Order: sequence, then C-alpha cells, then structure tokens
Amino acid sequence: MADAGFRVTGRVQGVGYRWWARAQGTQLGLVGLVWNADDGSVVVQARGSDHALVEMERLLGEGPPHSRVAAVERVPASLSPDAAGFEIRR
Repeated sequence: MADAGFRVTGRVQGVGYRWWARAQGTQLGLVGLVWNADDGSVVVQARGSDHALVEMERLLGEGPPHSRVAAVERVPASLSPDAAGFEIRR
C-alpha cells in the first residue's frame, strides 16, 4: 500500500467535486480524505495500490460534469496510519 496526496485546481468548489472524488476513491478501493482548501482548490489524500492511485490521479484530472479542472498536482500525503473509509472533511 502507498499514500498519495493531490491538490486539484480550477473550478472545483461548489460543483460536487468532493462527493464525486469520494465516490471514485471508494470505487477504486482507496482509503482517504477529501476537502476544500481555503485557496479554492480541493485536496485529496489517498492510500491504496499503486495502480488505484494512478487511476485516481487520472480521474481527478477529469472531474465531475460541472467542474473544470485546471491541474492536478502531487502533494505530500498525510493520512494517519489508522485511516479507514473515504471521508469528506468539512
């Protein structure tokens, strides 16, 4: 298992992006967190197989229908060792 962090920029707040990202992560069997950052981006922290993390990064670049993703940047991962499920942090 590996950890990865992503910062997604563009039109990603107010368009259901966090709920969509949680659904994608859950479907891929990932454990993680997703939240809106103060700078207008969305941050995703995920743990799982390398293949699932690569697929998650690809999906984050597409986003849900009403989003407009400008970029997906890898950032340091900071999930706790006992993280479970895929949660939306408010």
